[in-house]
Order: sequence, then C-alpha cells, then structure tokens
Amino acid sequence: MCPPFAEAPAWKTVGPGWRPLFGSFHDLGFSFEWHDFTTREDLDWARSFHPGSVELCLNLDGTGALSDGRNKVELLPESFAFYFQGQPPLVATRRAGERHRFITVEFAPAFLKEHFQKRLADLHPLVRGVVSGEAAGSLVTTPERLVLTLRQLVESLRNCPVFRPAQEMWFRSKALEIAAHLFFQPAGGELLCTRTQRLARERVEKAKQILKEQMQNPPSLEELARMVNCSPFYLSRQFAQAGGMTMQQFLRQIRMERAAELLRTGKCNVTEAAMEVGYNSLSHFSSAFHETFGCCPGLYPLRTEAQQVVLSKR
Repeated sequence: MCPPFAEAPAWKTVGPGWRPLFGSFHDLGFSFEWHDFTTREDLDWARSFHPGSVELCLNLDGTGALSDGRNKVELLPESFAFYFQGQPPLVATRRAGERHRFITVEFAPAFLKEHFQKRLADLHPLVRGVVSGEAAGSLVTTPERLVLTLRQLVESLRNCPVFRPAQEMWFRSKALEIAAHLFFQPAGGELLCTRTQRLARERVEKAKQILKEQMQNPPSLEELARMVNCSPFYLSRQFAQAGGMTMQQFLRQIRMERAAELLRTGKCNVTEAAMEVGYNSLSHFSSAFHETFGCCPGLYPLRTEAQQVVLSKR
C-alpha cells in the first residue's frame, strides 16, 4: 500500500516561504496555500502537486514553467493558470534567482464532483474531464492575466477577515467563488481566454480615451489603472502589447498631433499650443515637436495666413 501523498517535503528548501492558509485536500477537498520565497536553484514545483488534483495558481511574482508533455507554458508575474495532475505527471519548475509570490488552491476530484456534477456541459474541458472521470493524462491551461478582482481575492485570502470558528465556511465559499469565476465557460458564450483578451482591449481603449481627454493634466499610471479597474503593472503591459508603444510614448504622440493641429489651423501660437497640450517648458515642447515632425514648431507648417505674410516679406 502506497503511503499517503504529502507535499511538505517539496517545500523543505524554502522553509517559512511556504505557508498553508486553510483546508485539507484529503478531508475537506480543498486547500489554500501562500508562497513567498527566493530560491538559488530551480525548484521542482511539480513535487507539490497532489495526484488527481486540479490546482489553480494565482501568480503575483516570479516565473513558473509547466508542461503536460504536449503543451509547455510559462506562468509569468500577474497571471494565473490551472492544471490537472494525471499520468504521466506534470513537469513544473520555479525559476532560480527570482522572488516567487503566489497562492495555490487545490481541488480534490470528490469536491468538484459534489458541486459540479450537474453542470458538466458548462465546465472548462479540463475540469469537465476530472468531474466526469474521463481525465487521465496531465493537462495545463494557457495562462491568463490576473485581473483586479483576482488580485483583491489574493489579498483577502492572505488576511482572512472572519473568526476561526467561521473560517471553514468562509474558505469553502471562496473555493466555490474561484471555481465559479474560472472553471465555467457558458455554451455558445465567450471562452475565458477570449473574454480576457476582450476586456484587455477595452481597458486599453478606455485608457487611451482618458489620456486624450486629459492630456493637459494626465493621470498617473496608478490613477489611470484605478480608472480602468486593473493593476498598474497589467495596464502598462497590455498597453505596450496592444499599441506597440508605452503610455508615455502614446501621450507624447497625441500631444504632438494636437499641437500640430493647433499650429496648422492658426488657433494658437507656439507658446499657447505648448500650454494647451500640457507642456510647461517651451524648450521641452520644442524639442519633442522637432523629434516628431523634423522641424521646430515655429516653422510648422508655414501655411497659416500669418506665416505666409511673414514669408512673403523675407
């Protein structure tokens, strides 16, 4: 008879960097664990995965690599993925030299069957296979970005707000809440990855619109992230991926385009145009304008009536 699986030995080298928060995989069917550590050598992360489990990783910092034999993925900072430990087992490592901060939530097959047996058609294929009993080989999902709702959930899990007698009820509700958010995909509706991509595009477009409307006094990255309901790191990364430029580069571009329009139409002189688009330093404005259009703002575009009069007298 094989001894019961224990994951504590997998975390021996990180010491207090591994901390069980609540639950029991064998007794309650779910468990929550917090990790905060740095390792000198790559860590064999897969040693901690319970056989037959579905585990979710909400990854704040550090890079994890996972492979199910067919797919190999990298779990980057500010992302999440879930995976099934079947046969052959997953291969997973945590990269040396990085600080790793993440929460894992482990779900036993019995717990998933108890709550989701009647919802098979709506479940993510990985979870559906476990609940139906058809899953055999290990599987890993494509990582997705960690949205603000999940980041806030991580913080609440680390600091349980209820008294000890109520903690089992509270953590059980959180396990079900997480499953409700991530383990379902409505028939005919958006897949999780599609919805995440759509929300990312919408946030970037909203951020761009805010910057256009407030270019004279733009919000900080932190303020802008709050306005579009995501983390600063996530917004900065998605912004660069979507448009091929950083937010500062985008802000400068729209400022220069607006300044050029004001000068071209003769609505403003150089000083007025600089102030209108948020520059307090005329020299900084002139330098940015020259880098963008190849000429100083006083010579652009030499088409207004006032500019033509000056030119005709030369």
